[in-house]
Amino acid sequence: MSTRSIVAVTAGLSQPSSSRLLADRLTAAVSAGLDAEVRVFELRNVAHDITDNLLTGFPSPALKEVVDAVAGADGLVAVTPIFNASYSGLFKSFFDVLGDDVLRDKPVLLGATGGTARHSLALEHALRPMFVYLHAVVAPTAVFAATEDWAAGGRDTLHERVRRAGAQLAALVSERGPVEVADPFALTTSFEDLLGGPVKKEPPRST
Repeated sequence: MSTRSIVAVTAGLSQPSSSRLLADRLTAAVSAGLDAEVRVFELRNVAHDITDNLLTGFPSPALKEVVDAVAGADGLVAVTPIFNASYSGLFKSFFDVLGDDVLRDKPVLLGATGGTARHSLALEHALRPMFVYLHAVVAPTAVFAATEDWAAGGRDTLHERVRRAGAQLAALVSERGPVEVADPFALTTSFEDLLGGPVKKEPPRST
């Protein structure tokens, strides 16, 4: 079995960030059930680039690296802080600049962080519908981490939810073949089509 590519994007604004911490735990859980190469990107580092892309339609080299990594990933871990009962503006803006089909059929694991557990429903009423709209294959278990979850014990601990969600994404990735990203510079039309159709031959002139 070849090594698979797992990419995580996090939209935490502070540093250190609880969203980044959750992403690290989720990718570790995925790797426990899958031979995977993991890359983690913090969207705060390309926040200005995302805004510029929304205004101009062109990504900077730094943003293009993140977009290309997501497009080429076999699985995606997406984590956002919850603001006003929904995903952050930075998180949403990043997925607004992706191509329409980048997440089509791609396994995705959702995560979110917030101050209290009352924000946890945002995973189901905000995040999951957005990724379903983008045609992603969303893992059944989404993980919310409130402040008290980092040290809490009990049956349904954050550790157990992370382990369960990671195993689900690993299974979804294993069921699919490696992602094949189309070469954007590949010639898909003939030179005749590029020139406007077949060249018409003039009939021979009589002498």
